[in-house]
Amino acid sequence: MTGNESAMNLTRKAIEEHWRVSDDGDTEAEYAIYATTRNQGSVSKGRAAISAQRGGHPADRHFTVLRISGDGHLWVSECIITYDGVPTYSVSIMQFARELVVQETQYFTDKFSAPTWRAALAEPIPGRHIAEA
Repeated sequence: MTGNESAMNLTRKAIEEHWRVSDDGDTEAEYAIYATTRNQGSVSKGRAAISAQRGGHPADRHFTVLRISGDGHLWVSECIITYDGVPTYSVSIMQFARELVVQETQYFTDKFSAPTWRAALAEPIPGRHIAEA
């Protein structure tokens, strides 16, 4: 295994652990992946700001990771995040520096069906079905 492959494996394991502890509700461990300060125009600056923003979230949250892919400093997680029993698709794009997240962008969408004009051509993606709450 090369040094680059080893670093990629460590990053993947850190992301997997992030989502696992997020699902467990261990907020201290959840935010350990983030740098203590962030830049590049991010809305929440640093680990403390992220913790304050997300840590007070009143919903019962659960995370199901569908796929993690990445290379080097840029990684993407596709997840289903369930808030109080209501599932939502989520994509998290994380940029790493010195083994910590320095920039993260998240996108969320509710479940939706294919429009009528395309329904006959649409097929469910295996493993991507989310049940109604």
